[in-house]
Amino acid sequence: MENPNTIGEIKEHIATNLEHIIEEAQLMRNSIDEKDYCLLCEIARIKDRFNAIQSSASFFYLKAYISSFTKKTIEIAKALQNLSDNRHGGLIIIERSAPVEEYIQEGVQINADCSSQLIESIFYPGNPLHDGALLIKGDYIVSAANVLPLTTQSFGSKKVGTRHRAAIGLSEQIDALILVVSEETGRMSFALDGTLYPISSSETRIH
Repeated sequence: MENPNTIGEIKEHIATNLEHIIEEAQLMRNSIDEKDYCLLCEIARIKDRFNAIQSSASFFYLKAYISSFTKKTIEIAKALQNLSDNRHGGLIIIERSAPVEEYIQEGVQINADCSSQLIESIFYPGNPLHDGALLIKGDYIVSAANVLPLTTQSFGSKKVGTRHRAAIGLSEQIDALILVVSEETGRMSFALDGTLYPISSSETRIH
């Protein structure tokens, strides 16, 4: 199942991948003493299946988390994918039930209809507004270049960039959902309740 869209399809996708993981784990157990058996290859394959489960479920729940607060989900998904494809870093706040302003250092007012083109132009390298966070309320881009509080969480040896720390930091304080695109890798994720979740590029791509 390439692009699960309903909760039933998500559950089926997860169940299928879990069945494959169980089968592959049993194969590993039975073959571990074989001289030519590549244990690392099997571990990598199982890890890929867990990542597929997490990424598919993440985009489904991302849509569920914001669909009640904005009708621009597809525009936002298009922008995320294009930013990812071009490795243009991005940080987008989707305001939900609680106002965001008291938790951020406000940037530049935009007050424009939310569109993928506008989001992408704001985060285009060299644009003076591209370094901060974009704030979306309902169907409108309210402001750009907003500064967010950074999380104080420790990530050990894991490298976590400023955008990701800012996304996690704001999500620790308020129920907003914060989207992140890594400038270095193009990877997409979202922060909610102090946790960062990956989003698969195959899920956000609009056909």
